[in-house]
Amino acid sequence: MVATMQDVRVDDDGIRFSSHDDVVVDVTFDGRRVWSFWLQRDTAGRGGDREIAWPQPLRRFLDGATRLALVDHVADAELYAAEVALGGGTGRIAVQDRKGRPLGLDKSNRLSRLFESRDSDQVAPLMDAIDTVLHALDKAGIEGFVAYGTLLGAYRDGRLIGHDSDADLGYVSRHSHPVDVMLESFALQRTLVEMGFVVTRYSGIAVKVHVPEADGSIRGLDVFGGFMRDGMLYLMGEVGAPFEESWIFPRGTVELEGRTFAAPAHPDRLLAAMYGEGWRVPDPAYEFTTPDSTRLRLNGWFRGIRVGQGRGMGTRELTPDEPSGFVQWVHGRCDASVGTVVDVGCGYGTDVVWLGRQGRSAWGMDAHYKSYVRMRRLAEAEDLPVRFRWVNLTEQRSVLDAAADLSRLPGPRVLTARHVLDTLDRAGRDNVLRVARVLARGGGAFFCQVQVTPDRNPESHGQVSPLDLDDLLQVIAAHGGDAAHVETLNETDAAGAANIARLMVTWK
Repeated sequence: MVATMQDVRVDDDGIRFSSHDDVVVDVTFDGRRVWSFWLQRDTAGRGGDREIAWPQPLRRFLDGATRLALVDHVADAELYAAEVALGGGTGRIAVQDRKGRPLGLDKSNRLSRLFESRDSDQVAPLMDAIDTVLHALDKAGIEGFVAYGTLLGAYRDGRLIGHDSDADLGYVSRHSHPVDVMLESFALQRTLVEMGFVVTRYSGIAVKVHVPEADGSIRGLDVFGGFMRDGMLYLMGEVGAPFEESWIFPRGTVELEGRTFAAPAHPDRLLAAMYGEGWRVPDPAYEFTTPDSTRLRLNGWFRGIRVGQGRGMGTRELTPDEPSGFVQWVHGRCDASVGTVVDVGCGYGTDVVWLGRQGRSAWGMDAHYKSYVRMRRLAEAEDLPVRFRWVNLTEQRSVLDAAADLSRLPGPRVLTARHVLDTLDRAGRDNVLRVARVLARGGGAFFCQVQVTPDRNPESHGQVSPLDLDDLLQVIAAHGGDAAHVETLNETDAAGAANIARLMVTWK
């Protein structure tokens, strides 16, 4: 049965309609798909209607006219079509890259060159890359196969999925212990590098292999590792499911775009583990729903230092070339005996460079290493006593490694954290205080600035969440720290946080 939609209205904000059905719908501009969504799952109720906003990546293109159609993806039936005008433009809307090549949103709502807009000649280099990497895996002793959407398209239709944009490979290790599986993965990486490939690591058992094509461009193929343990298959990405080894080995083959590639012995079993029993029905708006038990195991075993990396860790200056009032306050309280200052959550690194210009040896640490690239280059050009280091404050192993490394720096050592404790959860705050306890011993100190009331400046640009000052002092005391100085300021700083507190903490 084909779904129905009534009272469809399209404007610059999004699409509004009435429907009781829940099917996946393609949004097409002048006959070309640019986006897909589920009528109920992905929309919000407004009165008796449903509405959905335009995805942010599409908005910059919405300036002109187009024949917009809403098409039931499975039934291939138009539910609505009309000529619409968006923005103030007078031409036709064209969602494309700078070279005029069509773009569309993939299942992750990322603008990409989708396979449905490429011809066989454009797809051939990808097929060559898949073949190259699978042979390289075999040579390295790893029994690889096409996986995820690549396997799905091959097994279901013999071709790449039109709304997909990349290719995935996988393998199942013969080892059953996570440590052995990781050791094997790192050995695989070294072997591939020795073969001449450039390899980027995602996690303990997932890598991207960069394959040069004939025109000099580089294509990256994701290789997801997995293993069997206690009757369960764990495969990086999303899989943790009851499984039998005979469903993988010995490997079989599948046909993809006229080529033959290695595949699991029973592709349907692996596809069910990846996408559920409904994997046979095409869904360009598919969302992975990984059980918490699987996510926690994969995080703990393999993702390690990437856990929680998207969480805010400090706030950025609105004017990144000027030091904060906080670092100037700290500098005024540190005499010449201080050997090293370590700025946690350093952001752009502005305060770190400013300290270097004052003649202080300083280190900046942050999880977003690209943010401080400019300041690092500036420090090198000026030959400042400044260094930067990556750290993930939400992952204990990363924090302990940083603490052990930086504890060798000349002391006394001072640790600073401006709007870091109030952007982290309790585990992250505990991690920062662990580092502070290690580095501040021997005459050093920990200086921090936090927001302590819920009053927010409407122009706030950070991710600051106010802390209760008494609760924070109790947490500090629980880590053996003594708040030797506390002052509150009823003002707004560059991070947009109002009513802030500055603390100096010492350890015996």
